[in-house]
Formats: sequence, C-alpha cells, structure tokens
Amino acid sequence: MTRDPRVYVEHVAAAIALIERWTSSGRESFLRDELLQSAVIRKLHELAESIQRLEPLVSARYPDVPWRDVVAFRHVIVHDYLGLNVDRIWLIVSQHVPALKPQIERMLNEL
Repeated sequence: MTRDPRVYVEHVAAAIALIERWTSSGRESFLRDELLQSAVIRKLHELAESIQRLEPLVSARYPDVPWRDVVAFRHVIVHDYLGLNVDRIWLIVSQHVPALKPQIERMLNEL
C-alpha cells in the first residue's frame, strides 16, 4: 500500500473522469443499461476505496471533503451490495461525484 497521497488523488480523478464519460448520455440511458450500471458501481467502489485510504493522509488539510460520507458509501457497496438502488446510484453520479470533482482537482494542484 502506497503512502503517497497523490497516487490516490490521481486515481480518484481518473475514476471521476470515467464516471462522467460513461454517464454523459443521461439518466435514462444509465437506467436501461445493466452493464453500464455495473461498470459505474465498480468505479464508484474504486473511488471510495481510494478516498478511504487517502483520508488519514490528508483529511486535516482538506476538511471540506465529505470523507465520512464517501467511506460510508464504500461500506454499502462492499457489504450491502444487494441493497444498492440504481436511482440512488444515479443521484450519487449526477450530484455527489460532480461536487467532489473540484475538491479533487484542488488536491491535484496542491499535492
């Protein structure tokens, strides 16, 4: 496991870019495509995993990042995956991921 926070920040930024690209055709396309849903959920899992590993390294420096919320979501994806709701995933993709993006971009510039 790396201790370089930039590695995790870069991974989160790459995950956000893929999620944005994959979901750019909109909600209805997302809801109709189970393969796309699976890919996005997997990328959200990776994003959340990197955030969980990044948090102890830089959370004091970036208190505006919703660390706990992302880590809590990671636990849902990993442990309660049968309870995932596709509408909730879309909400995360369409609102929470875009809100996280500028914070991650700021970290990329500062680390």
